[in-house]
Order: sequence, then structure tokens, then C-alpha cells
Amino acid sequence: MPTMGRLVGAILFGGLAWYTTLLIIPLFPENAPLGMFQEVNTFFGLVAGWTVAGPRAGLGYVAAFSYGLTALVSMVVMALFFNSSVVMIEQSLRKRYDGPGEAVTDVFQMFVDHALLMATPEIIGTLVVGGIVGGLITEFFGRRFS
Repeated sequence: MPTMGRLVGAILFGGLAWYTTLLIIPLFPENAPLGMFQEVNTFFGLVAGWTVAGPRAGLGYVAAFSYGLTALVSMVVMALFFNSSVVMIEQSLRKRYDGPGEAVTDVFQMFVDHALLMATPEIIGTLVVGGIVGGLITEFFGRRFS
């Protein structure tokens, strides 16, 4: 059921994903084909805000720290896994893999590689502060308009 907490959580975490993606894009090689990278990451931010942070709004401000960081982690994991899977499918269509086992293993290797690529102090700080602030603001609106 739509609530103000879900709406605000989706907007805030979608915005956090959009902004963080802007910080990540310069880390990729100059001619890397990113396609709809920013839009996909924003979608996962919306999903995390709607399904993880929004339903928990109203549990208190201490819990807001927790569910803000939980929404942040779920957003990052969903985006990393999806983007790694897309790269794997593109590479498998180019016949890069010898078999399906190698392709699945490579998804997890790309997951780790992409996570290490974005593990800069600026991006981690933005995500952590954004997750906590997003949780607190979601809590505020969830309490006031529920």
C-alpha cells in the first residue's frame, strides 16, 4: 500500500543512486559503453527506497539509521549484480566464455571488480551519509503523514 514513507524513501534513494552514479561514471574508461547505466541504478534506488526504507518508516529515528543503511546496501548490491549480469550477457553473445559455468563465475568477479572500482572515499562517504540522511528524512515524513 502506498504511504508517504514509501514515496519519500523511493524519491530519496532514487536521487542518491542518480547522484552517486554521476560520481562513478568518470571512473570508467573514457570510451566505455555505459548505455542506460544511470537510469538502471536510479531504478534500483527507487526500488530500495520503496521496499526497504519506506515500509519501516515510523519505527523511530534510531531505527532510521539502520533501515537507511539497509536500503543503501540493498540498492548497491542490486545495481552491482544487475550491471555485472548485463556485461556478462554482452560478453557471452560475443562468445567470450567456454561454458555457462565460466560466465556465472565471471558475474561475481565483475561484481567484485565494479565494487572495488567504486570504493573511493568520495563515493563511500556519499553513500553512507546519503543512506543515513535518507533514512532520517523517510522517518520524518513517515511519522508525520502516516
